[in-house]
Amino acid sequence: MPTYLSPGVYIEDAPPSARPIAGVGTSIGGFIGVVPNNIEMPTRPGSETASYDVAPAGEPQLITSWEEFKNSFGDIRAGNKTLALAIYGFFNNGGTRCWVTRVAAAAGLNNLADALAAFEPIDEITIVAVPGATSPVQHEAIIAHCTTMKDRFAILDSIEKPASLTPEAIRGGTAGEGGTTPTGNSAYAALYFPWIQVFDPSTEPGSIINHPPSGHIAGVYARVDGERGVFKAPANEVIRGALGLERRLSKNHQEGLNPAGINAIRIFDGNIKIWGARTLGGDANSEFKYISTRRYMNFLQESIDEGTQWVVFEPNTPDLWQRITRTVEDFLLVQWQTGGLFGETPKQAFFVKCDADTNPPQLRELGQVVTEVGVAIVRPAEFVIFRIQQLTGS
Repeated sequence: MPTYLSPGVYIEDAPPSARPIAGVGTSIGGFIGVVPNNIEMPTRPGSETASYDVAPAGEPQLITSWEEFKNSFGDIRAGNKTLALAIYGFFNNGGTRCWVTRVAAAAGLNNLADALAAFEPIDEITIVAVPGATSPVQHEAIIAHCTTMKDRFAILDSIEKPASLTPEAIRGGTAGEGGTTPTGNSAYAALYFPWIQVFDPSTEPGSIINHPPSGHIAGVYARVDGERGVFKAPANEVIRGALGLERRLSKNHQEGLNPAGINAIRIFDGNIKIWGARTLGGDANSEFKYISTRRYMNFLQESIDEGTQWVVFEPNTPDLWQRITRTVEDFLLVQWQTGGLFGETPKQAFFVKCDADTNPPQLRELGQVVTEVGVAIVRPAEFVIFRIQQLTGS
């Protein structure tokens, strides 16, 4: 309290009882792909080509449009085709912002450790994709990165042409002595099958080619997040730019894949749609078997973490506990009002507890303040059942 020595009107800044939490972004991509050290590009239409250097290898570049990607990594050419088509699909499907790291052509995608490590300091990345990385070793590296960071989600590409339509084969496993172990389950990843078909403008004349779907699907994630919210499953959505599929799947095919968390891409009335919403492993991932559940929990955790950093070094008193409680409750109330939390009333949808019970003297002596938060997250209506009864005339 300041000391006043003369009569007058004084204005003081009073700290707010609660500080608003702004939800973090949920659809910022992190892409890794092969691009040679220089790209051959025509100097003008119909003219000879000239080479120019691209962005340094191993250094993530912020890309906010297709034009920016071309300036940093070149237009769609043989050397960068897989990555370029994926980034084009990302922006075409609703993506607005991503970080791109290139690896040199000589290195390929055999060792992703350094490229993934370069993403660690970039806190805003929430989706990670390596278009064309289909081996279990590559998948496990991507999954390990997302699991360790705990604030991002992996979109994985299946084998292009698996030997069979079993979950093991689609996840990269091979049978027989010395066979490859398929990619393991993870609540921080989703795998999509089959590959999509897209137009390849780099050939003369342009042709239709099979292409890994991860970049396009990352754009669908961004589109759904923006239009509905991260709590909405990124499924039953059209993949823009997809002209066909490497193979068509039936309902019977999908019944063998869905429980294992293989998300099918299917054709309905000429529309190519994502027809799966599960994390890799599906039923084995218990409460996190749905993509939207895992990603929404990531969103809540990261938003609350960033929105309560002001608490650090504050006096650990009941007044602080009340301010934390109000801050988190206000944020979760907004989430409930927008449809992300389940319950007819806020009390049914969430609770926040920060008091003497969660902060006993021994914890306060350690400099800790503990807040317990519980939420009821909405889950997708994966199986819609209609019971139809016919009545006979009387």
